[in-house]
Amino acid sequence: MGSIVGDWSTQFKGYNKNVRLFLVSSILAHIGMGIFMIIYNYYIRELGYDDQMNGSVIAMQSIGTALLLLPAGILSDRIGRKKVIYVGAIFAACSLLLRAVLSAEVLLLGTAFMTGLFMAFIQVSSIPLLAENSTEKQRVHLFSFNFAIIMIANVIGNTLGGTSSDFFHYIIGLDPLWSIRLTLLIGAGFFFSALIPIMKIREDRKITNKTIQDRSFKKLFKTHRQGIKIILLFAVAQLLIGFGSGLVIPYLNLYFVDRFEVSHSIVGIIISAGQAMTAIALLIGPAVVSKVGEVRAVVMLQLMSIPFLLLTAYTQNLFWAIFGFLFRQALMNAGNPIQMSLMMRSVDDSIKGLANSVGQAVFQLGWAVMGPVSTTIVLMYGAYSGYAIVFSITGVLYVVGTVYFFIVFRKPLSTEIKKPSSEVI
Repeated sequence: MGSIVGDWSTQFKGYNKNVRLFLVSSILAHIGMGIFMIIYNYYIRELGYDDQMNGSVIAMQSIGTALLLLPAGILSDRIGRKKVIYVGAIFAACSLLLRAVLSAEVLLLGTAFMTGLFMAFIQVSSIPLLAENSTEKQRVHLFSFNFAIIMIANVIGNTLGGTSSDFFHYIIGLDPLWSIRLTLLIGAGFFFSALIPIMKIREDRKITNKTIQDRSFKKLFKTHRQGIKIILLFAVAQLLIGFGSGLVIPYLNLYFVDRFEVSHSIVGIIISAGQAMTAIALLIGPAVVSKVGEVRAVVMLQLMSIPFLLLTAYTQNLFWAIFGFLFRQALMNAGNPIQMSLMMRSVDDSIKGLANSVGQAVFQLGWAVMGPVSTTIVLMYGAYSGYAIVFSITGVLYVVGTVYFFIVFRKPLSTEIKKPSSEVI
């Protein structure tokens, strides 16, 4: 364990100023999103809507993200990561502010769509920005560290979201709706504060006319034919996992409330514990990669999560539900940065934004399609059977996606890829 900590300490000291600023911004933004994630479903209920409305809101946000991810990725490759992240962060923060105060159905759906659109700007540019400000040797550690920081920030946000709404309601004496609304406003405030470190990032992009020509649609598929093939292969794996994830992840807070009737604070603590477990798993991930390689590490971690997913699906005991949730959350998510590192290494710098955007788009498509399906099944079959069904379907999709990933990527990608001579590693 000491060697792992020492390895991380050495890695962190080698990160440049842009990386450090981005990580600070990521912490602030994800505290805000953590608050929204844990409390917004309750806000919809307090406004008097049923859970199908929750499904529609999730779907609209995911559709917005899926629609703009590809254009945002291409724009990121053309004008730079910082500009795209900054514009996206400004409008995403504004959308969160509006979502905290609006109540009409059309406005709830419209602002959720707005959040999805502009979060796409951030999502597609973040990984390429980190990749371009690090060496290949640093990337597995850096991506894992970035994901771990996101998990830790979500822990803080989840805890603040659950406890703040209960504090405003039970201690201050506000009604449930305003208790949740004030909590959401705090979340929006954290997201706005994330703009400050983004402004300080310095991006030095050396783009020539030839580079711009090479990035045109006309030459994209010809110049980067092998890279496009790799992107599409990754996209299929992300689509399968996205369909499974979209069935359960957006509604985990409702699962604990509906099946076990626990308070907002308890749910916040449970979800936070899951994020903390994931952060630990993410930090250990690179050590697993060093032992078995990237592909086998992803496959092992994801398959190990399936029994815990099924435990959560079928138990009627809160303790076992929490136990299953914690280990599923940690193991399933620990492979994400490893996959990102593998993909970023496999494609040319000029299409890194495109690669990230395609993967994110198909994942969001899974959330958009399966969100309403999940809420409908739970409404039809109830809190026990409904969640058992959707969790089981998720398990099947996770297994299929993981097996596909192993079959396609078990051979080293470096032996298949012919990288353009202009690529800088």
